[in-house]
Amino acid sequence: MTETTAIPIAPAVSGTTAPGGLPPQGGVVASITSRLVILVPYLWLLLFFLVPFLIVFKISLSTTTIAMPPYEPVFSLDAGLSGLLAGLRELTVDNYLWLTQDALYFNAYVSSVLIAAVSTFLTLLVGYPMAYGMARAPASLRGTLLMLVILPFWTSFLIRVYAWIGILKPEGLLNQFLLWLGVIDAPLQIMNTHTAIYIGIVYSYLPFMVLPLYASLEKMDFSLIEAAQDLGCTPTAAFWKITFPLSLPGVVAGAMLVFIPAVGEFVIPDLLGGSQTLMIGRTLWNEFFANRDWPVSSAVAVILLLILVVPIVFFQRAQARAQEG
Repeated sequence: MTETTAIPIAPAVSGTTAPGGLPPQGGVVASITSRLVILVPYLWLLLFFLVPFLIVFKISLSTTTIAMPPYEPVFSLDAGLSGLLAGLRELTVDNYLWLTQDALYFNAYVSSVLIAAVSTFLTLLVGYPMAYGMARAPASLRGTLLMLVILPFWTSFLIRVYAWIGILKPEGLLNQFLLWLGVIDAPLQIMNTHTAIYIGIVYSYLPFMVLPLYASLEKMDFSLIEAAQDLGCTPTAAFWKITFPLSLPGVVAGAMLVFIPAVGEFVIPDLLGGSQTLMIGRTLWNEFFANRDWPVSSAVAVILLLILVVPIVFFQRAQARAQEG
């Protein structure tokens, strides 16, 4: 009998190289696809953020004229490189200097930031219990509760703000209801005050706070709360030591989603706050449409953007360093 020796065969490895040392065709396609996926967000930011910002920034360095468009210089491709260089020499920072000389703009910025900050805090106070209750609700009810939070988006934003006028005005539903209960003897003046603005912003932007908070709380392991209470921790202490720190990403995301648009809000202060309300959104609208001063209004918009973007960038860098540490 002849003995046969088994020759081991190496398992086939999905190739990293093709004949000739070239990468396999599938790897090339995957590499190109991954690069395109990364490139799409940058193209989106380039087309819809950077290019419009550069246009507004250029207008902010222009001079007001009675023409169409109401500023100069106006760059044209027909002028060639020499015309472009001549136009660049006409740009000026006088509009930014003008903003520093008029206290109206500084007061509008400060008022807008304060109103947005208070509104964001109130939205957090209202939204956190809602998101916590949704996260602790049975799984069969969470979809329904989530739909109820999103439901206001199915109605026009302007119609919802107008509805609050009917509720908050002196002869509105709220005052009539309080008078009927005997809580007040005379109608309350809520319209055309900061209180009406806070109510409008909290109501309008509440879903933007609830949804990120719910996303954070829904993923949390609530057995940690039970373990903390078994170790002698009170429910209040367990909330501040476990629940709230774990939900901080949702708190920060919700606060940014509310604070950033609230700073530049125009419709709610105009309809509920009245003509005496000083916010940068209304000031910006007046410069564009009433004064037709596009360069100054563009300078106001650029500074507003910097006020909002710069702190966010520093915060993200601090968060990245904390995660690396």
